[in-house]
Amino acid sequence: MSDNTDTDATPDPDREASDAGEEEASTNGAKQDPDEPASEPSADEPSDPSEERWGGEGETSETTLGSDVQVDGESELDGDEENLLGGLEIESTADIEVPDRLVDQVIGQDHARDVIKKAAKQRRHVMMIGSPGTGKSMLAKAMSQLLPREELQDVLVYHNPDDGNEPKVRTVPGGKGEQIVEAHKEEARKRNQMRTFLMWIIIAIVIGYALILVQQVLLGILAAGVIYLAFRYGSRGSDAMIPNLLVNNANQKTAPFEDATGAHAGALLGDVRHDPFQSGGMETPSHDRVEPGAIHQANKGVLFVDEINTLDIRSQQKLMTAIQEGEFSITGQSERSSGAMVQTEPVPCDFIMIAAGNLDAMENMHPALRSRIKGYGYEVYMDDTIEDDPEMRRKYARFIAQEVENDGRLPHFTEEAVQELILEARRRAGRKGHLSLKFRDLGGLVRVAGDIARAEDRDRTERADVLQAKRRSRSIEQQLADNYIERRKDYELTVNQGDVVGRVNGLAVMGEDSGIVLPVMAEVSPSQGPGQVIATGQLKEMAEEAVQNVSAIIKKFSDEDISEKDVHIQFVQAGEGGVDGDSASITVATAVISAIENVPIKQNLAMTGSLSVRGDVLPVGGVTHKIEAAAKSGLDTVIIPEANTQDVMIEDEYEDMIEIIPVSHISEVLEVALAGEAEKDSLVDRLKSITGKALDHEVGRQSGSPSPQ
Repeated sequence: MSDNTDTDATPDPDREASDAGEEEASTNGAKQDPDEPASEPSADEPSDPSEERWGGEGETSETTLGSDVQVDGESELDGDEENLLGGLEIESTADIEVPDRLVDQVIGQDHARDVIKKAAKQRRHVMMIGSPGTGKSMLAKAMSQLLPREELQDVLVYHNPDDGNEPKVRTVPGGKGEQIVEAHKEEARKRNQMRTFLMWIIIAIVIGYALILVQQVLLGILAAGVIYLAFRYGSRGSDAMIPNLLVNNANQKTAPFEDATGAHAGALLGDVRHDPFQSGGMETPSHDRVEPGAIHQANKGVLFVDEINTLDIRSQQKLMTAIQEGEFSITGQSERSSGAMVQTEPVPCDFIMIAAGNLDAMENMHPALRSRIKGYGYEVYMDDTIEDDPEMRRKYARFIAQEVENDGRLPHFTEEAVQELILEARRRAGRKGHLSLKFRDLGGLVRVAGDIARAEDRDRTERADVLQAKRRSRSIEQQLADNYIERRKDYELTVNQGDVVGRVNGLAVMGEDSGIVLPVMAEVSPSQGPGQVIATGQLKEMAEEAVQNVSAIIKKFSDEDISEKDVHIQFVQAGEGGVDGDSASITVATAVISAIENVPIKQNLAMTGSLSVRGDVLPVGGVTHKIEAAAKSGLDTVIIPEANTQDVMIEDEYEDMIEIIPVSHISEVLEVALAGEAEKDSLVDRLKSITGKALDHEVGRQSGSPSPQ
């Protein structure tokens, strides 16, 4: 459990303007590549002229959406910022047309979608990095639909009469492999019939001779048995001539797509089955024991590997060879198996590699493998959010229609239900003016809401179903946080009234979507040696550094000489996961200043915010979830960084329960949080005086509310 992850979640303005690709599960209308002449057909287009072509410059809004839903004029829509459906006039999502091609269903990840189109046309590798659920696998599948099918090949493995442990490999056009195998089987069947006919004639002659002329029945039976075994043994050579159809693309309507996520070496690179009968003519021919790997099945198609860094290092090295050479021999992957003696001729594996993962994938990925992908392709970063505008809201409505169509069992959503889901997308984005692009999580909410409506035999999913689904589909972290809040109430561990010296109700996040109240206590005591700051509560590295930054502020702003005192800071009931991030900085500073100056703190409030060594309050992440946690705990006031005011999107039920106070400096925090007017005013005035003198040296170049770091 990570209680404070705000620094990592802090919005980055440099990323906001970036084109970096945004991930999966999104759906976007297709636009023609501006670099391509409009008169030339794109190689990405479907070979079937009846299929939908990419839109040109004159494409209407409805075509871009992949929907026939009637909307108002585009100019009017662009200014209709308050319309949650972006101007769509629908009764339910049944009125929205869903595009056939996956590439036209991708929402929000415009840059990534354009890269996929170019990569499919030029046969380039792609690495997509981003949070789970943003559309990486969907884009990979979309690429397989853009590749030409006519280039597909079947791969056959033949017995090598010169060396049975080195089977021969032959490639033929897709669909021809089955015909070749059937022809060989038919020829073998005719030979076996002739041999069987001849065998029974000889057996009849031998038995007749033994019974009539020699009158030795037992000798005749033994002779017949020997003849039978001889013929059966001889027929095995005929069966060995039948090739093994290793890769069959006869029924493949699009280029192959192979998901090799988490595949072991044999599944990824191919394998040779072990044969316990290695002698006496009972063994299975080597070529019949060869099994294709995902790299061979993906020949002329797409190989998708998510969490690429989890692949075994040797598998990554061999994958590099396959990418470089375009072919890879199959051998037994188990060193102790008889299959390790077998190695085929090189098998074609001319695939397009799409590697995906989170940010840590780049750190643990084999550097040479990344170099191969980067050197022969593209790298794309998938964003978590996108700017909220009418066009994106219309696409969100289409996303809901897509989820309903793909599931096949859910009732369509009413207009009000779609609006509620768009509001939830805003809330999950955590940034004002943005929508979340984590469509896998939103898709789960759609399915839960649809299941609720279906259980009640309704033909439409309504807003009430979505609200109920939000309660039912809480994450484990949310359930744990709510459980902690209730448990603390039972044991009266949450203090939400009165004034206490050195105690502050801090706020933290668990996971990504749940908040919790995390009390912080401070005590100052005489030291037996040089004074030091002692913090407990399983602090992670970033939290420890935040405490050190706070100690610098205390030394500067306090009249007390703390060089010979120990400052003890306790994060109460931080949990097994400890405390990470620096969002508790203002909480720690307030608690320590209160303990040093012996000024009580109001317990009806909570706070969150990072703190610079100059005393500026910096923005953090998860403010919405933290504010709701404070409201659930019975607190009525929350202090947040002023820069985070635009990110607050709390549920309606909490709006009247809590007052939100934005601040930009530690002096403002103390002015709100400290009790006792005389002591508080004296301390705050002193802080303002010191801060003012310090800021004078900056010649007004810094503002009190810096941008997110």
